[in-house]
Amino acid sequence: MQNPLSVSEVEARIAEVGPPIAAIRQEVGRMLVGQRGMVDGLLISLLANGHVLLEGVPGLAKTTAVSALSQAVHLDFRRLQFTPDLLPADLIGTQVYNPREAAFTTHKGPIFANIVLADEINRAPAKVQSALLEAMQERQVTLADRTWPLPKPFLVLATMNPIEQEGTYALPEAQADRFLLKIVVGYPTRDEEREILNRASQTPEPVQRVADATAIEAAQQAVRLVRMEQVVADYIVELVQATRDPRQLAGASELARFIQFGASPRATLALAITARARAFLAGRGYVTPDDVKAMGPDVLRHRMLLTYEAEAEGLTVDQVIQRVFERVRTP
Repeated sequence: MQNPLSVSEVEARIAEVGPPIAAIRQEVGRMLVGQRGMVDGLLISLLANGHVLLEGVPGLAKTTAVSALSQAVHLDFRRLQFTPDLLPADLIGTQVYNPREAAFTTHKGPIFANIVLADEINRAPAKVQSALLEAMQERQVTLADRTWPLPKPFLVLATMNPIEQEGTYALPEAQADRFLLKIVVGYPTRDEEREILNRASQTPEPVQRVADATAIEAAQQAVRLVRMEQVVADYIVELVQATRDPRQLAGASELARFIQFGASPRATLALAITARARAFLAGRGYVTPDDVKAMGPDVLRHRMLLTYEAEAEGLTVDQVIQRVFERVRTP
């Protein structure tokens, strides 16, 4: 159904519910040096009610950013280090028999939190990944014969180390597709690293609580009111379709040699909601093609599988995504 509100009415709503989100952005940014893209990605995922996969070498403040986010919103935060010997019960909980009462007592696991940091998610075995998959997709956990809903909001922030593969399991494509965004966290610049060094000798100020779950829910509802014209929606569909069959694009037949599997329909929905969230952060009541382009790499890079030919030519998935965007006409 078409949004009945005008752009000015949507922007008035954004102005009403947006200040707590801007305050979160400021608080998390105050704890970090640089990494603006990661901070905005975390906020967009929170506004879009989706999960995030953070890929980067150790020491790039991924955990610091997630912890600061949970403190700024005053949400329940749990960090779980994924290891090869981790069991599903370590994640979702278990039932313990009480002989005195001759009954089972449910002990909930760390998944029952608003924000769950799954550190080095690809080190966990298949059974743990399966248990996490239900929680991410259905936002519920099944223990014995009972289903328990997870708290709202519920956000899984997972990290992966791109350089160390010993003792890791490949992340199943079905689970990777459940992540709204995959954000690649890079090294700081020279000036940023100097600032990191200067701050190391200072006592950091605690993160201030600037929002609550009610403010987040109001912002999430406002994001869905952001207008998207049909021409922008068609642009999103064309982009996703092009990842599946690039031969339909003029001058892009060579891309068919590099793409084995394209993005799923979940990518179409993810592009739409994250573009709306980005417009919300900018205070706009409408989506532009630039919003879609900005979110494209983070939405698509974990939903596309390249061919061996692409790997042989040294192409990365981001380079292939860039070529797709270059060949799809911008409205």
